[in-house]
Amino acid sequence: MRPHPIAGKHGHEDGWTGAGATPKCPPMRTATLFIAALLATPAMASPGDLHVQGYANAGISGSAAYVTVHNGGSKADRLLGASSPAASSVTIHQASNAGGVMRMRAAGPQTLAPGAMIAMKPGGLHLMVMGLKSPLRPGARLPLVLRFEKAGLVRASLPVLPPGAQGPAAAEAHHGH
Repeated sequence: MRPHPIAGKHGHEDGWTGAGATPKCPPMRTATLFIAALLATPAMASPGDLHVQGYANAGISGSAAYVTVHNGGSKADRLLGASSPAASSVTIHQASNAGGVMRMRAAGPQTLAPGAMIAMKPGGLHLMVMGLKSPLRPGARLPLVLRFEKAGLVRASLPVLPPGAQGPAAAEAHHGH
């Protein structure tokens, strides 16, 4: 039997203390492993401060994604941009209706005060997802990375809904689920 990697002078030759037991581990090694695990965990602005949810609409070469970001922390932050491995670019846009004509323009960074929320929705603030590497189909997920000034990168995985859906609840009601 091969020795267990943590065996040696700190454990039995097989690294185990008996049937069903856990391997022995010296206190310093346990502390080192614990710290390494903490450092390997993805961070979200002082863990848990930013809460992201949303969805994307299905599309062939481009799409729109709508996220809600709530800042549960005590410090302001700014959403600087976004990206996705599924697209060549993701930009923050604002849609507006002027005299019956729908217009879109780049919106730039969005400030997020403590306790406040950014709520993207159709006909308003949204993420333009352009240059899709493959079509987004209903039922798939869009991997998204939001870039914040202080929190850094926050990853999300958005459900893809049929074109024109106004959110997950509306899509379920429309399709009778």
